Amino acid sequence: MILVTGSTGHLGRLVIEALVPLVGADQVIAGARTPEKAAGLGVAVRALDYSAPETFAAAFDGVDQVLLISGNEFGQRIAQHTAIIEAAKAAGVAHVVYTSILNADTSPLILAVDHQGTEAAIAASGLAATILRNGWYIENYTENLAPVLAHDAVIGSAGDGTISAAARADYAAAAAAVLADPAKQGKVYELAGTGWTMADYAAAVSVATGRSIPYVDLPSADFLGALVGGGVPEDFAQVLVDADLGIATGALEGPSTDLESLIGRPSTPLADVIAAALES
Repeated sequence: MILVTGSTGHLGRLVIEALVPLVGADQVIAGARTPEKAAGLGVAVRALDYSAPETFAAAFDGVDQVLLISGNEFGQRIAQHTAIIEAAKAAGVAHVVYTSILNADTSPLILAVDHQGTEAAIAASGLAATILRNGWYIENYTENLAPVLAHDAVIGSAGDGTISAAARADYAAAAAAVLADPAKQGKVYELAGTGWTMADYAAAVSVATGRSIPYVDLPSADFLGALVGGGVPEDFAQVLVDADLGIATGALEGPSTDLESLIGRPSTPLADVIAAALES
């Protein structure tokens, strides 16, 4: 039995969609903070709230593998993830798969700290594990096209740094491939898509829309101000600025072919994800 945590999130839903054809719906359990939201996934559903340890024992009962999709409560994730790992071990779970971040062991990003702590907790647990170090999601950008189209500009502080991003569905397919095949387990995968710069992204949006949309590289303080002025909470805006500064120095660049090897095809082209976002 395979338990997918965070199953009602964007990634979790896609993992279940990719996993069911490989192992059968009767072998998949969706863990969800709000079980009602997982009702349409076509698999068994169990309550699992990262902030409610009292839900863990029942969620892990009879489970052989757990896909631990990293939570979204920054600053609390190490404690939450560690509690889940300990509960999984206590329940007799044999294998944990964790969605980390590209180049986690060397990454300078603020976002990497929680992943580094979680990877350490998994190692300390002694559980058999597979670490999926996911690169940036292309959707991090395409899901925020509205201000780009409103102002005819892509802004940031990433300079000409390369982002080895892929579509969220690509990472979901990789997770499903690992969960379904023991031969692929017990490894650390650096999952990177085809690299592009923010100027490349702006050019691709320009082609897709038929408009001239440049990339405007800003000093980090100006980028922070623009994000906060646009309604992004300051703490999270600082994380986004830090990510851009990391991109500028190669923190989200990866030459690894692990993603392509796991999914058996090239990662989804940037232009295809932009087109899908514009059609939605």
